[in-house]
Amino acid sequence: MKAIPQAIHARGFRRWYERELVRGHSHLVLLVLCALAVMGALEAFSSGRGADRLLMVASLLIAAGIGAWSLRRYLFHLMRAELIANQAVCPECKVYARWAVETHHEAPLDQPDGPSTMNVCCRACEHRWTIGW
Repeated sequence: MKAIPQAIHARGFRRWYERELVRGHSHLVLLVLCALAVMGALEAFSSGRGADRLLMVASLLIAAGIGAWSLRRYLFHLMRAELIANQAVCPECKVYARWAVETHHEAPLDQPDGPSTMNVCCRACEHRWTIGW
């Protein structure tokens, strides 16, 4: 996966944002499918016997684990896209999503949850500001 500034530079902010939303919602679809699998496993568990019940419990646990992971990924992609989108308005001329990435600063490797930023320049008025995530 490309870093955010490189992806925005390559595609533009609007396409990057759309792609993030699609990526996040694909995880939401996976979550719905996992919920259906959990319900199916519960239904089969109630009518099964012995080894069948053990298989249904294993299926239920696997579907629940994948569902929890997909919910986490959905929220991650959605929140990250919204956090950057909320900063995409030029403070000077108030135009939305018409900027170019100039430089970026990734979080240090010893603190991967630290702040990452990119300096951007408005294409309309050439005002510069920093977007962080």
